[in-house]
Amino acid sequence: MRSTAQWEENSGMREAQLPGRGLRYVESGGEGSGEGPPVVFLHAGSGSSRMWEHQIPAFTGAGFRFIAYDRRAEGSAIDDLEALAEHLVLDRFHLVGTAAGGIVAVDYALSFPRRLRSLVIANSIVGVQDEEYLAMTRRLRPAPAFNAIPAEIRELGPAYRATNAAGTQRWKELAREGHPVAQTAKNRITFAALKTIKTPTLLITGDADLYTPPPVLRLFAERFPDCESVVIPECGHSAFWEQPDVFNRTVLDFITGK
Repeated sequence: MRSTAQWEENSGMREAQLPGRGLRYVESGGEGSGEGPPVVFLHAGSGSSRMWEHQIPAFTGAGFRFIAYDRRAEGSAIDDLEALAEHLVLDRFHLVGTAAGGIVAVDYALSFPRRLRSLVIANSIVGVQDEEYLAMTRRLRPAPAFNAIPAEIRELGPAYRATNAAGTQRWKELAREGHPVAQTAKNRITFAALKTIKTPTLLITGDADLYTPPPVLRLFAERFPDCESVVIPECGHSAFWEQPDVFNRTVLDFITGK
């Protein structure tokens, strides 16, 4: 297993000095010239940019400029992302968010649509605040019982846990490395707000996702004006980790046309 120091050396980890804060980020240029279109990845509410280790070779190998950063525990998530985009002199980029990172991606798309070539939201509850939706989520994930379930059981599907003990252990170690992220959204995300997002959008979930099962994904897909959706078989709440080959191919097929 690679140490944190090895990861930082091999992945191009660096720190952006932004007004009032620093952001640690990974940047790996496109194949050859390194000038491929940028793709920015937003990790979940736990873990860090290291969670994307299965995506870096796939996306840089396809000629894209891979960027991921460690989300801070507080403050405005979309202000951090916009400040990093300015720091890296990004014009327009593809944005990929998983789980709570998907909420940030939606919030960003509402505030900075001109920045985005495409939007990919994977295994995310999206942050919708409509009371009817919130009532459904309380039935789906009743508190406090649901939150008492160990994170790897909530966030990794049974097929993966049954067949990949090493991968499950690795996920647990990386998830513990980060700090809990509780950044606030700037926009009130509602079903009506989703209908205003004109950015081409791809929604992904797993058929065994306890947070966003396929029927919930369909609720979102019906609202985004320009949307495709994919359900990955034998997959839980972490498609990027459980089924990285399928995840990477699905996302690359989508963004190459945008």
